[in-house]
Amino acid sequence: MTGREGLDRRRLLTAAAVGGATIVGASALGALDADAAFAAPTPSLDPAISKSSFIDGRVSRIKGSVLEVVESDGGHRLVQLTNATSLWKLETVTAEAVEVGDGLYARGVDMPDGTMAADAVWVNIVNLYVTVRGIERSRLHLSHGRNALVGNVVTKRTTASFRGGALTSDLSQLRIGHHAQVLGAWRPADDSVDIARISVGH
Repeated sequence: MTGREGLDRRRLLTAAAVGGATIVGASALGALDADAAFAAPTPSLDPAISKSSFIDGRVSRIKGSVLEVVESDGGHRLVQLTNATSLWKLETVTAEAVEVGDGLYARGVDMPDGTMAADAVWVNIVNLYVTVRGIERSRLHLSHGRNALVGNVVTKRTTASFRGGALTSDLSQLRIGHHAQVLGAWRPADDSVDIARISVGH
């Protein structure tokens, strides 16, 4: 998306970083979901791992199980996926779901050769504070700052929480004008976001 006003990948991921600041959350052996990506840091459950590292950037090349990543500061890192790596892209996925151009957050352990052995990777994850501007059955029209954004309601994936209540797939309480937090996965093809969770009144 170049040459026009709107959300691009970098701005989405920046918004995610600003909203979450600290990304380490899923333990080396723990769960992997959108909330875990933005949770407060927790010590690894694996005593062999004394310190975790974190990378955010864009996938520029995929060679086997190694992702070449251009970091947000312009540096390059190699992320090694292993049999123990958990990957999230709206749901738990396999390495085949990662594509060149995807944005990612990865957490893992620095190896002596400079690569990172990843234990958790979140692909295209976003964390946005929005206002609801329109409601349709399969999508929401949102504003994020001055930008318009489409949020896709994904069957059996999208949940909502209202005023701190339990998560529900029933979005009928959602109203135009609601201010909400959206956790989801950016969809590069059309610059929309697949909604994992929308929270209102928290």
